[in-house]
Amino acid sequence: MTEPAGPALPATLRSALTLGVLGVLLLLMLVWGWSSATAPLPGSEDDQGACEPFTVVAGERLDSSQVEVSILNAGNREGLAGEVMDGFVERGFREGSSGNAPTGTEVAKVQIWAADRRDPAVELVRSALPQPAPVVDIEINAPGVVVVVGNDFRELREGRTSITARQDGSVCAP
Repeated sequence: MTEPAGPALPATLRSALTLGVLGVLLLLMLVWGWSSATAPLPGSEDDQGACEPFTVVAGERLDSSQVEVSILNAGNREGLAGEVMDGFVERGFREGSSGNAPTGTEVAKVQIWAADRRDPAVELVRSALPQPAPVVDIEINAPGVVVVVGNDFRELREGRTSITARQDGSVCAP
């Protein structure tokens, strides 16, 4: 007969150790599950991260894929901002935010809210808008070039996909 290698642990101590190890595993799985459940979905805005601003120097090419556009609906046509955003995305622009314009905003057709109408990003976005598309110096907390559409807005023009900057400007790249 062979004898046991060492003293056996009492049953209560074995049970306590087993429960302790299982408790630690349960805690680890809860932490992992919670972090997975609260993480951004793949492909969501949070997952893509913030864009990095960079300067476009006069004479450089600016492509629509380098320009982020946000759309605000100043009218009462349901879903107008989303439709216009889809049109910009189809033309290669980066999707910013879309939603309703601040209360009291009156825009019949379309406006661009930007400080400088000669900014290369503004010029590129403006090429896709029906004329006239005035540029108004209104500060708003929305990413990229802000386009405000009203009830009389019908559709985007073909527009350009790139331009050569006539002056320095700032754009936001992924």
